[in-house]
Amino acid sequence: MFSYILGNVIEIGIDRIVLECNGIGYDIVVAHPDGFPKNQQIKVNVYMHVKEDDISLYGFENKEEKSIFLRLISVNGIGPRTAINMMSQTTTKSLIQAIETSNTTYLKKLPGIGPKAAQQIILDLKGKLVFENYDNNINTLDNNSFEDAKDGLKSLGFKVSEIDNAFAKITNKNLSSEEVLKLALKLLKR
Repeated sequence: MFSYILGNVIEIGIDRIVLECNGIGYDIVVAHPDGFPKNQQIKVNVYMHVKEDDISLYGFENKEEKSIFLRLISVNGIGPRTAINMMSQTTTKSLIQAIETSNTTYLKKLPGIGPKAAQQIILDLKGKLVFENYDNNINTLDNNSFEDAKDGLKSLGFKVSEIDNAFAKITNKNLSSEEVLKLALKLLKR
């Protein structure tokens, strides 16, 4: 029903934002709330999920993220809440790569995903998630040092969006985990 909502983010929560548009505050569940700037007018791509006892809005920073979400909920056994929880624990690129490389171990680490669900996701989505904005960067994740460094940075309390922004600034993709970690820490300035 809705494609997007244009408004100001007036509140940021743990797993949601409140987007004010024409005097109405829309409570929108998002994967990475820290990626939405507060008190600025932005466009949030949305998906409205209707059940007999609930109507929920799910929000996304871009169309590709929304498209991946829609593909995830098309998998048997994966609902909107599970899909958004999966997306909140990883990046879009990492998720695409895990599916494309049939990495069930990675998928099983995501909340709500067991061995059967991981296999079903791969079976249903492999080869269908390569998007123009992401396929050029997908090989940068072949280097496990970035994933190892990301795990280390998350354990230090950094948010996934902060880590991704720092990683985007690292041009040399052939570094060890230690080197990636040191460079990212310098970029994050903590």
